[in-house]
Amino acid sequence: MNARSLRRFVATMFGSGLLPKAPGTWGSLATTLLLYPLLYAAGDQPRLWTIILATGVVVFSFLCVLIGQYATADFADSDPGPFVLDEAAGICLTLLFLPARTGIGLLITLLTGFAAFRLFDVTKPPPARQLEHLPRGWGILADDLAAAIYANILCQIILRWL
Repeated sequence: MNARSLRRFVATMFGSGLLPKAPGTWGSLATTLLLYPLLYAAGDQPRLWTIILATGVVVFSFLCVLIGQYATADFADSDPGPFVLDEAAGICLTLLFLPARTGIGLLITLLTGFAAFRLFDVTKPPPARQLEHLPRGWGILADDLAAAIYANILCQIILRWL
């Protein structure tokens, strides 16, 4: 695998961003599925959840900014749909500091986080849309992190009432 193919494979979250229609949804789903066994293994230990999710935010954000300039050139778009590392960082931030749960509670948390993130990532309430104009990978990433903050707040309200 050459460097371009490897970057594309990582940028599309193992190809999930290349699936037809709604690549952001596919990338978010791939990340959620990737997180499931990690959070399942962490159980109901909030500290482990925080370590896993904070690491995810940092790693995916770093990769997004690092690979973002290549992806914009590779896909000939300033915010290419198949590039879904921003969604991966957003899902991790959405789930950060939510109540650590096991069993069906874990599934409810993941599904709620996924749905909330997709809602705010698609609608991009201010200032999320304006953040897209930042240069290189920063603009690709920042709007999703803003959407994730809104999603996290909504999830905090919903999941702490359940």
